[in-house]
Amino acid sequence: MAASEPDAPATLIDARITALADWRGETLARVRALIHEAVPDVVEEWKWRGVPVWSCGGILCTGETYKAVVKLTFAQGAALPDPSGLFNASLEGKVRRAIDLREGDLLDAGAFQSLIQAAAAFNATKQRRC
Repeated sequence: MAASEPDAPATLIDARITALADWRGETLARVRALIHEAVPDVVEEWKWRGVPVWSCGGILCTGETYKAVVKLTFAQGAALPDPSGLFNASLEGKVRRAIDLREGDLLDAGAFQSLIQAAAAFNATKQRRC
């Protein structure tokens, strides 16, 4: 399916960013750009009735939007190094970890891209490909 088709994941993510029309849309757009820079062959998906998902050999992270937070959930976050301490949510789980971004929060782009690359590398160890 081409990205310009109405049901293509990239088109649906574009529409979500536009529809938000506030800091959440800007945050989601910035995160999306950082993901594409970090893992150029990332695959965009649209799952669970409206959640942007970025995958490479498996899910890297999701981009859920709520009233007060943009939640970036890493499917295998507990297995990833996080020396910058970006993970600040879902810390009690054995598998997932998340980054909750609130209005005005600044995301450390380099640390975030390192997490994305670590997630892709983790998926590659499971012999999954982008």
